[in-house]
Amino acid sequence: MDVWGSKSGRAAGAVIAGLLLLAAPAMAAESPAEQISSFRLKHGEVRVVRDATLDRIAMEQARAMAAKDELSHDTLGPFGRRVAPAKAGSAAENIAYGYDNFEKTLGQWIDSSGHRRNLLLRNASRVGIASAKTASGKRTYWAMVIAGDYEPKPGKGKNRKDKEPVVAVKREAASSSKTKSKDCTIKLLSLCI
Repeated sequence: MDVWGSKSGRAAGAVIAGLLLLAAPAMAAESPAEQISSFRLKHGEVRVVRDATLDRIAMEQARAMAAKDELSHDTLGPFGRRVAPAKAGSAAENIAYGYDNFEKTLGQWIDSSGHRRNLLLRNASRVGIASAKTASGKRTYWAMVIAGDYEPKPGKGKNRKDKEPVVAVKREAASSSKTKSKDCTIKLLSLCI
């Protein structure tokens, strides 16, 4: 009885261990936002979370590129206009085609200096990611929109009344010096006599 019990116990243990090994890659797989966050954290930036508005903007871009089978930031118009509904202070977009999975696409972006800079956008806190296949199903297009600076900066905004903008102060100073120069009889080396 001890022999049978120990063999079946070992067999059950082996089956469970095998199932855990098979499940490990699925459990270890990170979402695209987690992959981007991991990269950002390694380089001194904060994590990002998925954002429904940015996901929609990315999806519209990916679908439009797939429909035209064209890699372009301007497929649906200028990025600034497309990202405006997110109401972010700063935003950037990465696009790509070719890979069927996000991990390889992210690797491609990390290896490109411009795309890498976008991934590390300072103060970014939200991200939208989408992919779409061409009608033939042969090519996958990716779009990622990363954004931040959602909080207004101190001293900015319509409700600030205690201080004029620096530009207005400089304009006032420039206009008062022009008035003084008109009163000069002789102006020599910036001296008014």
